[in-house]
Amino acid sequence: MGDPLTDERELKEAFDRYVVPEIEVLYRVARSITRNATDAEDLVQDTMLRAFRAIGRFDGRHPRAWLLTIMRNAQINRVRRKRPELMRDPDATMDRVASEDKDDASPEAQVLDRGYEAAIESALDALPAKFRTVVELVDVQALSYQEAADILGVPTGTIMSRLHRARTRIRKHLEQHGGYVNGRPA
Repeated sequence: MGDPLTDERELKEAFDRYVVPEIEVLYRVARSITRNATDAEDLVQDTMLRAFRAIGRFDGRHPRAWLLTIMRNAQINRVRRKRPELMRDPDATMDRVASEDKDDASPEAQVLDRGYEAAIESALDALPAKFRTVVELVDVQALSYQEAADILGVPTGTIMSRLHRARTRIRKHLEQHGGYVNGRPA
């Protein structure tokens, strides 16, 4: 075995080369998965810790896919641990909405934006989780189909199909409930 200091330096260099450049993407994905800034930060930190522990075994190919797989597994474990707690906290959604940042736009723009955002939020919430997650990853977080497929552990074709169905459902929901046609007030 090599010199421990050299090994430690090499591990740090590998971490800096493969993990650090992906932190912003990890945070965006975590934010869309958790729908909460604090939970997203915790998930990213957990992912980075797991990546640091495993960096010596990483082959250097496809670091984003590797990290997103780690994140997916970390999130699965976190959800399993938190499930009973989630059932006890019915006001979590109201707390999240109350803590969101406000825009500095004109009052008219804020009203229109809030109405549209509320309609979009309602349409997203009406989607089954498998469709909502794909929309958040691809449309909101701007990940590629392949990156979304890697996160969810499904084929790329499934991502494309779910995205198409989700967009269709969102459009119909907006037309029926939000008073919007093609993204504009009716």
